[in-house]
Amino acid sequence: MTTTSTRVLIVGRSPGVLTAAVTMLNARGYRADATNQYGRVLDDYDVTDLDVLVFGGMVPPDRKEQLRDEISRRNPGVTFVQGLAGVAGVIAAQVVAATRAPAPDGDEISYEAITRTIRVTLGEATRVVVEALWIVTFTPPEPTSASELVFDATLAAGTHDLRLPARVPAEASFATVAVGSRLGVFTVGPMPEAIRRLVPTSADDSRLPTVEAVTTHSEPR
Repeated sequence: MTTTSTRVLIVGRSPGVLTAAVTMLNARGYRADATNQYGRVLDDYDVTDLDVLVFGGMVPPDRKEQLRDEISRRNPGVTFVQGLAGVAGVIAAQVVAATRAPAPDGDEISYEAITRTIRVTLGEATRVVVEALWIVTFTPPEPTSASELVFDATLAAGTHDLRLPARVPAEASFATVAVGSRLGVFTVGPMPEAIRRLVPTSADDSRLPTVEAVTTHSEPR
């Protein structure tokens, strides 16, 4: 699957996060769109044309299940991705990770949560880039985030341990690990319980304030 032919739809909530993720993905060569109009996804988009569909964490579970079932029926080849957080860079990285070729035999990327250590095993010398991303403020509907380049160097064949610095927060934080053309995305610190309690329990749950409507339509490349 090449990025220039990969069709992506992000179904989420926060307008700024959605549009930023679309911009990032389109800059990488994807054909990406986003919407927060959950009830109009099947009307506004040709889901038979999708390769990847990302669900944001605030999409009500019943709406998510309904969309997953109907889109799978119409397009059995679509890949569903559960977004880890309302951070545009994390969402974009998850799409890239889902569409890149698997690692060569012998290469591995893993994360050890207790020691906050990324372990990279390489069959040959390869450039490795580690970026940390985290949420700074959680105020709905627009969380703000920050990021930091943690590591960028070519590593020799073998196993290498890369520990995340203490300044990367212990909550709502993530790491992306690029090994050559491959990418891994890991949760470093979980979302706070107070934020998890904001997730609507159903499509009729109105605990969150109304947000500006987003329905993007990218031009074919």
